[in-house]
Amino acid sequence: MPIALWALTLASFGIGTTELVPMGLLPTIAEDLKVSLFAAGLLITGYALGVVIGVPFVSVIFSRISRKNLLLLLVGGFAIGNLLCAWAPNYTFLMIARVICAFMHGTFFGESYVVAAKLAPSGKQTSALALVSLGLTLSTVLGAPLGTYLGLAYNWRMPFYVIAGIGVIAFMAIALLLPGVKQEQVASLRKQFGVLRRPQVLLALMMTVFGIGGVFTVLTYITPMLEQITGVSSHGVSAILLIYGIGTLVGNIVGAKLADRWLLPTLLGALIVLAVVLTSLTFTIHNPIAAIITIFIWGGSAFASIPPLQMHILEKASDAPQFASGLNVAAFNMGNALGAFLGGIVIENPSLHLSALPWVAALVTFVGVFLTLVSLRID
Repeated sequence: MPIALWALTLASFGIGTTELVPMGLLPTIAEDLKVSLFAAGLLITGYALGVVIGVPFVSVIFSRISRKNLLLLLVGGFAIGNLLCAWAPNYTFLMIARVICAFMHGTFFGESYVVAAKLAPSGKQTSALALVSLGLTLSTVLGAPLGTYLGLAYNWRMPFYVIAGIGVIAFMAIALLLPGVKQEQVASLRKQFGVLRRPQVLLALMMTVFGIGGVFTVLTYITPMLEQITGVSSHGVSAILLIYGIGTLVGNIVGAKLADRWLLPTLLGALIVLAVVLTSLTFTIHNPIAAIITIFIWGGSAFASIPPLQMHILEKASDAPQFASGLNVAAFNMGNALGAFLGGIVIENPSLHLSALPWVAALVTFVGVFLTLVSLRID
């Protein structure tokens, strides 16, 4: 693979860590800013909605800027947004800073996936997408656990300073390593939005929303679940998040390899395993060893679905790839927002609370399984 793709991988690592790191620090952030756990969880929902809104907004405004310059603009804005998070004097300021980061997120991945597919050798496009996605995977493997550790060892602001530094390094790497990618004729706004009239494109987006929605219904509140139900210490949570992250790394690699040959069957299999594993977490969360094994498989099945989801949307909207790719990132984050919000409702309900999160998440994921079956039938 071209070395330039590793610059995009580094940037995706930083951006992915920004999105995930508050999940391990929700109780700490809530206590410091004097807000409820539910309000702290809305920092995840707000970020995700910022991605959803930002993708069409930023994509349209900067549609005629060269891809390399746009990527530099987005990574630079992301670094500044993280500094603002670290400096946040109150909850409202932190939410606004998170949304600024989110606006950079969606369009970055939309553009980087298109660039990766163009720079990849023939027949290796899905693997190239997986290499960029590897940054997201590593943000789960290393970024989120290390961010949680830094936040607990120092304070919750420290991870955001570190992520801002990663953004600066990624900016320089992209400037030095990424070649100028030829910009094709930009599709008209009417043509770009026209892809949303295609049933397969809409199905693909909804598959992403519900497949990922189930993941974040639990993942957003995994720290209080492990502490209050499993009985794990706050530092033990960091180790378990690392195990989850290793699972996502394995799943990302395996999912990409299989999707290069069997795209939709790989996606269907990953989502079925994910739904079953989330169901089983309802029972295994009460035992530390069983919970760790389940969480590892959960991470693998969740991230095995991401490369085929992204490649599927690029295939179904090949005449507007940047816009469609960005929409899929927005759909990912809509699933994030849906899951975080749904999880928040569950934990606020006295008759459900934390222990109900896994089976509620499984129901959400089963909707994604059903939509994938419909897509296979149409194909």
